[in-house]
This record gives sequence, C-alpha cells and structure tokens, in this order.
Amino acid sequence: WQVRRLKAASAFRLMIENWHISDFHVSEARPSQEDGFAEHLSTRGDNLPLVANYLFENHRPCFDRVLEAMRRRVPGVRVVEPRQTEDGRLVLRFQDGSFRDPFIARHVSDGTIKMFAYLVLLNDPSPFPMLAVEEPENQLYPELLPELAEEFRDYARRGGQVFISTHSPDFLNALKLEEIFCLRKESGFTTISRASESATLRSLVEAGDLPGYLWKQGLFEGLNKSAHR
Repeated sequence: WQVRRLKAASAFRLMIENWHISDFHVSEARPSQEDGFAEHLSTRGDNLPLVANYLFENHRPCFDRVLEAMRRRVPGVRVVEPRQTEDGRLVLRFQDGSFRDPFIARHVSDGTIKMFAYLVLLNDPSPFPMLAVEEPENQLYPELLPELAEEFRDYARRGGQVFISTHSPDFLNALKLEEIFCLRKESGFTTISRASESATLRSLVEAGDLPGYLWKQGLFEGLNKSAHR
C-alpha cells in the first residue's frame, strides 16, 4: 500500500514539475542571446532565439509550421531565421518581402514578436502536460485571436491541457461555450462556474450570439453570482 502511495505521490510531483506557466514579455524576447541550448520556451520568453534555433536545427517540420503560420498571419513576413552574429550571439532575423535586408528582432513590432513566440511555444514537439497562459490577447490584433485560439486547441489535442486567462471579448468569441469557465472572487474565496451550465447562455449562443459579446453585456456576471450563492 505504501509503495502505491509513493508511486502516486511521485507521479503527482512529476506532473507538477512539468507544468508550464507562460507570462510572455516582449521586451525580454527581443535582445540577442549568448549562443546556447534550450528546448522549451521559458515563462517570460527570454530564451526565444535559443528555442527557435533548437526547432530550426532539430525539428525542422515544427519550425516550418511556425514559419508557414507567420506568413499567413503577419502581412509581409516571408522568412524568420535564427542567425549567429560575429561575436557569437544568437539573434532572430525577420525578412519582409518588401525589403531587401532582414530586420533583427528589436526592430519588429510587438505583435510580430509575440505571435512568433506563441507559435514556437505551441509547436513544441513535446507538449507540457499542462500549459497556463496569461492574457494572450495583449499586443495582438483582434483579427488574429480566432486562429490563435485554434492553435491552443491543436496543442491540447496533442496531449497538453491548456488554461488561459483572458479579459478579451474577441478571444472569447473564438471559444466554444463549454470551453469557458468564469472565476469570481468574493470574501476571500474564488468560485468557478462553467459557462455552459447556464441555460440562458446556452440558448443565446444556440441562437447565434457570441460568448464575448454576451460577457460584455454582463450576462456572465449573473452566472458567477448564482454560482456563488
């Protein structure tokens, strides 16, 4: 019995150790990096050039998927490549089809860097058992959010459970009602309720309303209050 308990505790510890929290900061992903090795994107994304280089050299199909998605979503971007500088540092270079010379990461937009980072994260050949992402909508055009939501779904289908915190109606509009959970904090406690448990929300979505618009109208607030009671 004790052996079974130890095995269960060990498996639980291993699962927690393999969780990944993504709180990406564009400013930390821009600088060049000393040449090195990294398989997974860090919490704040400061090793983005190293992970991109790892995919480029060791998992080329994954990197090619990232590049193809960038071409579809970021106008003008034709090539993204990690490149070593003369002083041994690693930089990301973005080639715009309208220009002869590529731009290094510190000269491209926040949204371009952030989209590239999320695509690198979500095309990891070894998905984390649990991925938690903080407000992915920041610095991204609203039009890109539905496709980003689908990328998160694909990641989950490959074996990783995904939790996302968001305050974006546009991102919610890209989600199914059963994928949305509402959190409410009151009197020191946090309650969680599933949006699809509300008959009102279900009927409105079935009639064609989108979750983000319903949340903006305050209809999710009623769900939280009823759950708290």
